[in-house]
Amino acid sequence: MEFLHPSSSISGSKCRLLPSPPPISSPAEAAVAYGAGEALVMEEVEVSPPEPMEIRVKVVCTSLCRSDITAWSQAPIFPRIFGHEASGIVESVGEGVTEFEEGDHVLTLFTGECMKCRHCTSGKSNICQELGLERKGVMHSDQKTRFSIKGKPIYHYCAVSSFSEYTVVHSGCALKVSSLAPLDKICLLSCGVSAGLGAAWNVADITEGSTVAIFGLGTVGLSVAQGAKQRGASRIIGVDINSEKLEKAKAFGITEFINPHDCNEPVQQVIKRMTDGGADYSFECIGDTGMVTTALQSCCDGWGVTVTLGVPKVNPEISAHYGLLLSGRTLRGSLYGGWRPKSDLHSLVDMYMRKEIQIDELITHNLPFEDINKAFDLMVDGKCLRCVIHMPK
Repeated sequence: MEFLHPSSSISGSKCRLLPSPPPISSPAEAAVAYGAGEALVMEEVEVSPPEPMEIRVKVVCTSLCRSDITAWSQAPIFPRIFGHEASGIVESVGEGVTEFEEGDHVLTLFTGECMKCRHCTSGKSNICQELGLERKGVMHSDQKTRFSIKGKPIYHYCAVSSFSEYTVVHSGCALKVSSLAPLDKICLLSCGVSAGLGAAWNVADITEGSTVAIFGLGTVGLSVAQGAKQRGASRIIGVDINSEKLEKAKAFGITEFINPHDCNEPVQQVIKRMTDGGADYSFECIGDTGMVTTALQSCCDGWGVTVTLGVPKVNPEISAHYGLLLSGRTLRGSLYGGWRPKSDLHSLVDMYMRKEIQIDELITHNLPFEDINKAFDLMVDGKCLRCVIHMPK
């Protein structure tokens, strides 16, 4: 919007237009974490205007990801606003931003894409050197926060912090989407669903007729399963200690289910016996480095591929006998499913709109923002897949 200069008149022949005034700090309700494992506190925070190449977003929906739980339970940086899997509407833009304008619908991206660094231009990686995973609780551009309470900084999470009515993100950490796409559904593409599908399609590159073993049947694991199903895998074996997940898992392509607690031998031996020597592909979707070794042992000699995409809660180091690799197995890591977030994720939004991928079935709970601690309880207790949190309108 533009404003007339005070000395101008509508009928005058030299009416001069002035640009809209710059955005100012905005109060917002946010769920603030003050300590590891402590209940979030609803607070009024000040959200700074966007700096150059940043946008301020009115969050519409944000879903709770297991990574939020892991970081909340052990992160050293507080006070902090968590949340990274979100959708919203652009409220204001900073200097130099041409890609977005007020009113645009967006997905937040917990790792961005600058389009200029060595990794972004390589065509081989999605690990942006400028806008990669942010771990210090600040913005990429100036290493400062955009949240405060009474002048004291409140730290970010993954440079997104979607557990707030408004947030500021770098323009390279947001994806413009169609206004027709339902924000309360596609917010899951901001992390979990994309991570699982991409691990199956981009990282492992599952082939038709193959056998697949998936450790952990949460949102990410089930997204791997539907990716494997679409690629024509002949057998998709799900491994989880919660047998109640079986029925839901079948809808995503799981053909066989193993509860390790019901086995009389190590689960990797069960899988090798079931598959005549091991699965073609295995996926660790739990966040347990010990399970990475188990998944690697579940693969076949010669060509077996194991992909790890869970965020470990403890013991971040992986231990495996060299013979597992010497015999031809491959261990691969996966961040964001290998997608280049700004270049590639449009395709998943389009696939969802064409009903080619499942998202709705992963949403087990919808809660108002004020009940965010209930969402945390549901996730910790293993009683939900994805809980979508709806911000006040």
